[in-house]
Amino acid sequence: MGERSELLAELSRLVLSVIRPHPVRVAIDGCSAAGKTTLADELAEVLRARTERTVIRVGIDYFKRAVALRTAYPMDSPESYYLDSWDNAAIRDRLLLPLGPGGNRRYRTALLDPAGVTPADDVPRAAPDDAVLLADGVFLQRPELDGYWDLRIYVDVGLDTVLRRGVARDQTWMGSAAEAEHRYHTKYLPGERRYLDEVRPRERAQLVVDNEDPARPVLTVRI
Repeated sequence: MGERSELLAELSRLVLSVIRPHPVRVAIDGCSAAGKTTLADELAEVLRARTERTVIRVGIDYFKRAVALRTAYPMDSPESYYLDSWDNAAIRDRLLLPLGPGGNRRYRTALLDPAGVTPADDVPRAAPDDAVLLADGVFLQRPELDGYWDLRIYVDVGLDTVLRRGVARDQTWMGSAAEAEHRYHTKYLPGERRYLDEVRPRERAQLVVDNEDPARPVLTVRI
């Protein structure tokens, strides 16, 4: 068994050990390009092989605020990225509260496409009480959302790694590597840095995955 497989096995054990009278809501938090989506997809696959409980997989990028409504700050600013890009009220009211204590268990997995333009082809779904929600995204421990998670996993990489991976990933849709690097320096990295400084998500999460080397991730447990 490889080191990543061992990590996923341990994460699945820890997730399944969390007992609630409602669906267990797991945040997979971290900076852009940290590897959150890949980890969440892999963990969902392992969980489905190990339990008959329903595993709900959600990407928080499908809960972005419509671009036309992002008017509080200049679109290219760190403030727009950090404070105005996600519809935190919808994340709370359409996803986390319905799955929490006293919730009606009817939840949404998406509102818009990740570009924040096209309405998602999604309808409310019903979750059993013993379901597990795996939701990945940035800024998941910010105050508007933090109280609604039952388990927080932080995927940890340095900001230099965020820049390197982000430019490699986003240069095509941003037009060029130079343009991607410019946007990261002027918008995304300052927004990430503000979150790290204000919220300190690495210190607050119960589980931290050092993902600098995805083949050999290192798990820190604080449960």
